[in-house]
Amino acid sequence: MSIVIIALIAAFAIYAVSIYNRLVKLRNLVQEAWSSIDVMLKKRHDLIPNLVETVKGYATHERETLDSVIRARTQAVGADSVQSKEAAEKNLNQAMMNLFAVAEQYPDLKANTNFQQLQSELTSIENDVEKARRYYNGTVRENNTLVESFPNNIIANMYKFEKSPFFELDNIAEREVPTVKF
Repeated sequence: MSIVIIALIAAFAIYAVSIYNRLVKLRNLVQEAWSSIDVMLKKRHDLIPNLVETVKGYATHERETLDSVIRARTQAVGADSVQSKEAAEKNLNQAMMNLFAVAEQYPDLKANTNFQQLQSELTSIENDVEKARRYYNGTVRENNTLVESFPNNIIANMYKFEKSPFFELDNIAEREVPTVKF
């Protein structure tokens, strides 16, 4: 009888250690994934002033649009949590869309090599952010599932493991219905 109890206690201890280690691993993966997003967003934020300066040379009377991009960038750089970063990036995306709408009105600007290069770099960075965001959200999903699943949630609650927030950016351009003209 006592051997059975000892075996059950040992099995539970092994299970608890296994779950704890898995929770630690997932928490670290979530932090690593967030770090990747942060690096990509910093690259994006560093590129934006160059883009604004290029547009400024062509569209001097579009001051409001240029100022709104700079304000949105400043907010995005200063955001410190996933939720505040998410909100700030949404605002920055909207401001950038307005900036590119202004650029469409200036054929010389659209033909400018520097502007085209900056726009290309920004597109590349946006793609990298999208990939990093998907990875982050995947690790968050795994972490949250483990933290909430029974009986894992008992171990998670004992050691204060918490759910992590998802990082979602709305890209209004992706939601718009494309116009098809023949």
